[in-house]
Amino acid sequence: MATPAFEEIAETFEFLDDWEDRYRHVIELGKAMPAMDPALHVPATKVEGCASQVWIMPQIENGVFDFQGDSDALIVRGLIAILHALYSGVPVAQIAPIDAQAELARLGLHEHLSAQRSNGLRAMVERVRLLAEAA
Repeated sequence: MATPAFEEIAETFEFLDDWEDRYRHVIELGKAMPAMDPALHVPATKVEGCASQVWIMPQIENGVFDFQGDSDALIVRGLIAILHALYSGVPVAQIAPIDAQAELARLGLHEHLSAQRSNGLRAMVERVRLLAEAA
């Protein structure tokens, strides 16, 4: 079961018929995301495997997962916002069982992202899982 925030994104995607509108919505999600302190743009938070620069900083409190994220590309920042909606507020022990590929497929992203962006998205998902596992 996806979080209410992710379900809201999925419902919006169902409402938007045109992929151009969905693409714009992803960018708007990224723009609306709180800014990450540039001081956190360090090798320890950098996600390898992304064509763009991507940083993810976990924030785990009382066993509940959250993270800050940032990218130098607007669309990727939007993808980070979608992942934030998918994982934020979820107990750490419940992160691994989330089938991110299936949830993201509901949005139709795999059909419209370049191979590089798809690989980067998989790298971000893997990074989130590893961060949760380490907690």
